[in-house]
Amino acid sequence: MDLSATVPVAVELPRQYNAATHFIDRHLDEGRANKLAFLDDQGEYTYSDLAKRVNQAAGALLGLGLLPEQRVLLCLSDTIDFPVVFWGAVKAGLIPVPVNTMLSASDYVYMLDDSRSCALIVSDHLLEHFTANLASRVFLNHVVVSGESRDGSQSLDALLAAKSNTFTPIDTTCDDNAFWLYTSGSTGVPKAAVHRHSDLVQTAELYGKGVLGLTESDRVFSAAKLFFAYGLGNAMSFPLHVGATAVLMSARPTPDAVLERLRESEASIFFGVPTLYGAILAAAGNDRSRVSNSLRLCVSAGEALPEEIGHEWQKRFGVPVLDGLGSTEMLHIFLSNSPKDIRYGTSGRPVPGYDLRIVDEDDVDISGPEIGELLVRGASSASCYWNQRAKSLSTFQGEWTRSGDKYFLDSDGYYHYCGRSDDMLKVGGIWVAPFEVESALLAEERVLEAAVVGHSDDQGLIKPKAIVVLQDGVVGSTALVEELKAFVKQRLAPYKYPRWIEFADELPKTATGKIQRFKLRKRPNDDI
Repeated sequence: MDLSATVPVAVELPRQYNAATHFIDRHLDEGRANKLAFLDDQGEYTYSDLAKRVNQAAGALLGLGLLPEQRVLLCLSDTIDFPVVFWGAVKAGLIPVPVNTMLSASDYVYMLDDSRSCALIVSDHLLEHFTANLASRVFLNHVVVSGESRDGSQSLDALLAAKSNTFTPIDTTCDDNAFWLYTSGSTGVPKAAVHRHSDLVQTAELYGKGVLGLTESDRVFSAAKLFFAYGLGNAMSFPLHVGATAVLMSARPTPDAVLERLRESEASIFFGVPTLYGAILAAAGNDRSRVSNSLRLCVSAGEALPEEIGHEWQKRFGVPVLDGLGSTEMLHIFLSNSPKDIRYGTSGRPVPGYDLRIVDEDDVDISGPEIGELLVRGASSASCYWNQRAKSLSTFQGEWTRSGDKYFLDSDGYYHYCGRSDDMLKVGGIWVAPFEVESALLAEERVLEAAVVGHSDDQGLIKPKAIVVLQDGVVGSTALVEELKAFVKQRLAPYKYPRWIEFADELPKTATGKIQRFKLRKRPNDDI
């Protein structure tokens, strides 16, 4: 493994460092006490309001008898209570563990037990997913409800009201564990990525400020929720790093709900995922008035943005979409297009401060059009997966982190996404990238979404199979199958076309919008 490349530039931090002092306390010293920090469904909150609530949360959590480094599971909607509890825990030396708010009861049992969380902070409408299993949890001692408390649980509002709005941060170092994030589970059982106090400021400076050019005057809105690494940066650490304002929305991010909040909030930067951008294009038509008049930049991550969607969005709304690649393990985007350098259909170039390599199956560096696995090096990498030694060793290899994504580098220096390593297909001895076939299908106006997986033919050979969601009003038929196959053959090499096409009402996705292809591979062949 070649380690001779330039070591990434990182933000220099003192050894004694608590992340809450930078993201919360600093703003009062810099004169932003009366500036709007967050806007949620219930109201508006200044930086002074935020700091006071964070201090109350820190005192309340320690008042429950929790000790530094103990975990606190957060199952919270996107309201002011999320940043309040998150930063209160960090300031108190505890470890907040935000989790997906759209999981099953069994998923929450797994995460409570795996994290050994001593406290659960949960939104009132989500409590029912926990109630039946709380009594049998070995480590859990406290259940605190955001909103209306019941069933013997404690009220977050009451706990906060009983505590002082001043709090001295617990002594921590920049290398101390600060928070955990569970992977989104697009390839199976989630794993907890362990992040340090220093990680959030790295992504906020290198990508949020360095690439996006976020400033204090920006107002940001992220359809991706705060529990997701992408949303945590978009709507919390990025705006708090520069003193901007974040717009929160607790409701499910449907196209109409997102458009309404985007317009009403007058957001200047919007963060979404490819499936949402496609759905909004289908819902909004050519009505530019449905987005914010202040909108200057959009960002896409979670999966690669199809070239057609990027071009169409910019054509209709006059605002570019920056496609980028990030991961829970790296905390946020490390490979991206930039406002002055957009190449739709690619993931752009490395974010300054990160190094990338593409390697073959023997970990030998490759370049040019050959497809290989992408490795990344940078200061925001997680330390490990909690309690998963074998998976940690295979992913975190010295300074380098394996992304699990297949890429190739073109002659102009842009990175092209080919798919997850587990998703790649070898057809006739030649690698086929599912994303390339999906993008070709999406260029057909009758196709809303598409996912391509491998399927065995009568001879046991793997060929591409497509599961397609059609636009409203379009009916699947045998004739349409043949038309779609012919359409792909016109755009790609003939061996890449899908041998089977199945129509579906929707595709299985994680809460962050990633298509769960491992579920599609289990479906029986049902060619229409």
